[in-house]
Amino acid sequence: MTEITNDELPEEESYFDHYELSVDPGQRPIRIDKFITDKMAYTTRSKVQSSIASGIVKVNGEIVKANYKTKAGDVITFAMEKTRKESDVVAENIPLDIRYEDDHLMVVYKPAGMVVHPAHGNWTGTLVNALAYYFDNLPELPGNSGRPGLVHRIDKDTSGLLVIAKSERAMTHLAKQFFDHSIARTYVAMIWGEPEADEGTINVNIGRGIKDRKVMLAYPEGDDGKSAITHWKVIKRLRYVTLVTCVLETGRTHQIRAHMKHIGHPLFNDAMYGGDQIRKGTQFSKYKAYIQNCFQILPRQALHAKSLGFIHPITEEELYFEGEMPQDMLSVIEKWENYVKFEK
Repeated sequence: MTEITNDELPEEESYFDHYELSVDPGQRPIRIDKFITDKMAYTTRSKVQSSIASGIVKVNGEIVKANYKTKAGDVITFAMEKTRKESDVVAENIPLDIRYEDDHLMVVYKPAGMVVHPAHGNWTGTLVNALAYYFDNLPELPGNSGRPGLVHRIDKDTSGLLVIAKSERAMTHLAKQFFDHSIARTYVAMIWGEPEADEGTINVNIGRGIKDRKVMLAYPEGDDGKSAITHWKVIKRLRYVTLVTCVLETGRTHQIRAHMKHIGHPLFNDAMYGGDQIRKGTQFSKYKAYIQNCFQILPRQALHAKSLGFIHPITEEELYFEGEMPQDMLSVIEKWENYVKFEK
């Protein structure tokens, strides 16, 4: 069995372990749900069957039913929610900005500066610590393990909306929507410079850097990295910066940030991708002081996960949510609008 590491996974897949199983020669035919359950040490047959029903399990690249019987040479690929120890997460009474909630899921607004999941250097104060406390103090629901189901994430310094599954059934259904790229997500970004066109599509592979694996690099030749597609459109031109919307067709780590750098328009004040330097404008000291003041007001990359749309996993209703722009971005946008007026 080969486990695919999460280092190369898209953002929405980072809370799942991906597996590939090969059926050995001489293996007698066996139902696929039993075959996978026998191979996996920390899962249940019902969880495997739920994954199969949602189309996450494939045999030789094709979706199968739970009664499919494996044959010698079959290659089985699937994803399972990562197993975590209870000690991994400390419940903390951190206020949550909940925008929607029912028995099956909730939509929360994550502020910039909050890490989604505990990791090295950020073991407390994360969204998961807050969710753990919230779920521990909820009445037990049928099918609810008592822990939040993270389906996707956004960067620490990106603000915006996230959907959280509250049951195994909801988790599996939402996971499939992300895998199928049917989730509708719109981001708002401020980028350096003014693109020549009013809209465009960036279809360039993205992969982790060799020297620094925290940085994602664009691979225009397509031989390295993984497929990544971003559709962007100009909202407003502000002389030396531009406000754009970005719609993700895929969900790679740092996709918008890496793609915008690739086309020569890094996000405003994005230190990891060169946006924390003056990329457009004059060399006058007043302009430099103005930019530094903008950086102080917005001490992060100018990126906001504005909207989130998906099919409710139980009711099959189409749900759509929008989160207002955070004050730091609004303040800097207003400063640029005034700057453009003054310069005219």
